[in-house]
Amino acid sequence: VQAVIEQAISWGADLLVTHHPLLLRGVHSIANDGPKGRAVTSLVRAGMALHVAHTNADLADPGVSDALATLLGLTDLRPLEPLPGTPRLGLGRVGTWSTGGTLADFGRHVAAVLPATPAGVRIGGDPDRRIRTVAVCGGAGDDLFTAVRSSGADAYVTADLRHHPASEALEHGDLGLVDVSHWASEWPWLAQCEQALRRGLGPRADSVTTRVSELVTDAFGLHEPSAASPALDLPA
Repeated sequence: VQAVIEQAISWGADLLVTHHPLLLRGVHSIANDGPKGRAVTSLVRAGMALHVAHTNADLADPGVSDALATLLGLTDLRPLEPLPGTPRLGLGRVGTWSTGGTLADFGRHVAAVLPATPAGVRIGGDPDRRIRTVAVCGGAGDDLFTAVRSSGADAYVTADLRHHPASEALEHGDLGLVDVSHWASEWPWLAQCEQALRRGLGPRADSVTTRVSELVTDAFGLHEPSAASPALDLPA
């Protein structure tokens, strides 16, 4: 987003590495009167390169979901949906929460270790359900519920859970849901990416300065809990 580009320009960066693609979907114009065009124009005028690692970072070992799982303290990680022929690569991760506890305990733990966002963490399911095996997917992961149930997970941590897929998943009665901010679920990978980049540079790493942005680019800036009851005598 533009704020990250402006920060990178202020740092004098030659290269900006991101997870979410600037041009995730095709565009017909990069005119400067729209957000995509302004971003491209800013990069070009600053002489800054942009490199995006999106699905390849999601599938990598280690990758986006490894960073999320590690931050949550999960161990014995394996892919949630492995790639055929490459068992260490794939979407999501499944691991063990060795601390153990209830779904309510685990939800509080997730909220405590993830970067803070206004929306916080939403929890679905029986709060007293015991949690040991946890599936995670950085970013939007409500298309992986079949794999989550097959994994034997007690809880699933992901972002952008929609009402109907989440409601249906809970109807099975054997899973707790922990819905987090899309940004917060993927941001932990940036430090991992920085380390991989520096390792890849080898002895040349001493000649390169790297910084991880801490800007909160979550789309929502405020959170107000609803107070009204679902009464039928709604105002006219």
